[in-house]
Amino acid sequence: MTDLLLTLLHGVPWTLAVTLCAFAMGAVLGFPLCALRLSGFAPCRVLAALLVLTLRSIPPIVWLFFIFFGIGGGYIDLSPFAAAVLGLGLITGAHLSEVYRGAFAAIPAGQHEAANALALTAPQRFFDVVLPQLVRIAIPASATYAIGLLKDSAIASTLGVGEISFQAYQESQRSFQGLEVYSAAALLYLALSAPAALFSRWLSATLKRRIAP
Repeated sequence: MTDLLLTLLHGVPWTLAVTLCAFAMGAVLGFPLCALRLSGFAPCRVLAALLVLTLRSIPPIVWLFFIFFGIGGGYIDLSPFAAAVLGLGLITGAHLSEVYRGAFAAIPAGQHEAANALALTAPQRFFDVVLPQLVRIAIPASATYAIGLLKDSAIASTLGVGEISFQAYQESQRSFQGLEVYSAAALLYLALSAPAALFSRWLSATLKRRIAP
C-alpha cells in the first residue's frame, strides 16, 4: 500500500500544475470575454456569446484531443501538458467570463451612479469602483469552479500527462489491482478537493457578510 501511495503521489504535482495553470489562464481570459459580452457594440456581444457557447458546449476531452492531435499534430509543437493547460484554460475562461458577468450585474446601480457623480474617468471607475466589488463577488463561484477543475484535470491523463489518474492507470496495468489502485486515487482526489471545498464555503460566507447591505 505504501508503494501504491508513493506512486500516486508522483502525480499530485502534475495534477496541481494542470489545475493552477489552466485556472490562471482562464481567470485572465475571462475578463476580455466578459468585456465583449457587456460591450455596447452588438457584433462584439454576439461574437463573445458564440465563443462562450462553443467552448462550454463541446466536451473537454474533445477540446484536448483537437488541440493536441489536431493543432499540435500538424501545426504547432505542443507537449501533452501544454495542450491540456491550453484546452482546460480556454474552457475555464468561458465559464469564468459568465461568473464575471454575473458579478458585474450584481454590483448595485448606485455604485455606478456615484462614480458618475464624482466625475471619475473610465479607468478610475473600473479600477476603483467596479473591479474590487466584481472580484469580491466572483471569488466564491470561481473557487467552486476551481474545485471542479481539479477533478476535470484527470482527463489530461488521456494525453499522457503524468497526473494522478495517469499514475493510477499505469499502476493498475502493472499490478492488476484496479479496485485498490483506483480507490486510493479517489481518496487522494478527495484529500485534495475537500479542504479546498471547505475553504470555498468559508470564503463565500465571509464575503457574503461583507457585501451584505
